[in-house]
Amino acid sequence: MARDATRAIGDRPADGKDEFNRFVTGLGRGVAGALFLALPMLLTMEMWYLGFSMARERLLFLLILNIPLLILLARRIGFEETFTWREAVRDAIIAYGIGIVTSLVVLTALGLLRGGMPASELIGKVALQSVPASIGAMLGRSQLGHDNQDRDDAKETRYHGELLMMAAGALFLSLNIAPTDEMMVLAYKMTIWHALVVAVLSIALMHGFVYAVSFIGGHELSPETPWWHAFVRFTLPGYVIALSISIFTLWIFERLGGSSAVEIMLSVIVLGFPAALGAAAARLIL
Repeated sequence: MARDATRAIGDRPADGKDEFNRFVTGLGRGVAGALFLALPMLLTMEMWYLGFSMARERLLFLLILNIPLLILLARRIGFEETFTWREAVRDAIIAYGIGIVTSLVVLTALGLLRGGMPASELIGKVALQSVPASIGAMLGRSQLGHDNQDRDDAKETRYHGELLMMAAGALFLSLNIAPTDEMMVLAYKMTIWHALVVAVLSIALMHGFVYAVSFIGGHELSPETPWWHAFVRFTLPGYVIALSISIFTLWIFERLGGSSAVEIMLSVIVLGFPAALGAAAARLIL
């Protein structure tokens, strides 16, 4: 009886003030996530250059693609608990707005945006940086939040949701590294054997981080589950997703033009290493 009374009290809808406080707290977490997770890209010279040099149709495609990704992420980790697609769209718009404002303020404070610059350069720099910043704003709610376990259990992710989270993590880290010259230098110096070792290492670390080393948020296999089940169902598809995201980001940043098939393969495997770790991390934190 007492338990029923406690549950009834806990199920009462929060008043307007409590909802507003939670929303403001979510905004604060979003800003913190945008700063903590996107700051490396805001301080990367290649990203400044790409802001005005990359093809505008590719930049537009990246901006448009980011919208459904944010909406799908909002269904899982919105600024408030989301029950409808309308609320998810609202949270996605808020995250994009945080990404834009954060990028604008930081780039201006660093002297990278000045009044004499052409409008296309100003818009390009902010638009490009707003993509990782908006993803960071959405992820910040999960990483920096302290919501109760009941809410997490209520929003348990299905298989396709797990794949989406891995794609988001892979994309976020790929956006950090794909524009840099060091990544292309590494691919140039590698041989096929190096690439094979990196691929095996990527898969092993990806599987181990989630299933073997008992990180918080990791997944433990039951004794009845064969060892290969999670490997085939999650790790291998996750690595394929990481490689696909790597190809996409290399194409977006115009890193594949004029390269041979072998050079492209090496570049994808090199970028697939951090992308795979990002995919694994996404499964842990989301």
